[in-house]
Amino acid sequence: KFEKEAAELGKGSFKYAWVLDKLKAERERGITIDIALWKFETPKYYVTVIDV
Repeated sequence: KFEKEAAELGKGSFKYAWVLDKLKAERERGITIDIALWKFETPKYYVTVIDV
């Protein structure tokens, strides 16, 4: 989904950034406007992904 949306806007290399970039302006301009945080855990690790 993110790969397709990024490609449609000519920003295919941003496909992974779009997982956390939710604002339309962030996606259109390719910049981070709002800080994003995503936490999850695996059987072995606690992971925090931060986009600033």
